[in-house]
Amino acid sequence: MLPQLWIILPYTAFASFVIGHVWQYRRDRFRAFTAAPDTDRAQRTGRAGFRTGFALVIAARVIDLLTSGPDNHPVGGLFIGLVVVECAGVVAASAGAVLLFLPDLIAAPPRESVTPLDRITLPALAAGLFSGIIVRFDPNSTGDRYRTAETLFAWVRSLFTLHPQTETIRNAPFIYQARGLILLLIVGIWPYTRLSGMFAGPVVRWIRRNPGVARAGRDDSSPVAEK
Repeated sequence: MLPQLWIILPYTAFASFVIGHVWQYRRDRFRAFTAAPDTDRAQRTGRAGFRTGFALVIAARVIDLLTSGPDNHPVGGLFIGLVVVECAGVVAASAGAVLLFLPDLIAAPPRESVTPLDRITLPALAAGLFSGIIVRFDPNSTGDRYRTAETLFAWVRSLFTLHPQTETIRNAPFIYQARGLILLLIVGIWPYTRLSGMFAGPVVRWIRRNPGVARAGRDDSSPVAEK
């Protein structure tokens, strides 16, 4: 893959993530596929499971990223804790995703609630799950060498410094490159699927339920009153 693509693709995915959430907010305030009155119990359970599990996985990965270097990774109690939290999160998120997506994909409901992007979201999440397991237990990451920190973590950190280190991912084994592309796909399509309101929806509802917060936001964006 051309070096420039490892710069273009992540920033394109980030832009799609931000623009997509703004578009969804303006479109329906994240009401679609959130806790609607006609949502069945399985989907409500799936939503709660996915939200909790995904948050656990992200928390474990962020701690791993912040505490790891090319020549070291969490050990002892911290390592065991991260693995336990991540495994629990993976199980909860996987079960939640199945309950959230599979019934509509099978039943083909009369309303147009299943989009083409929704149809590829579940396979993308599954690919992210399996690639995460592979890199977590990569036998080449033993001893003083942590392959994830050398490749994915170094690349991700560099993206936020605006000096992308493309060589760290270009020279990585294929599974690490594939995992990076899978994660970028999930980030890029997230706002345009039924996952869009998974975390943004509760935030919007909380703001609407707290008039003081909503009023402060409106006052900040309104023109200055004439004296």
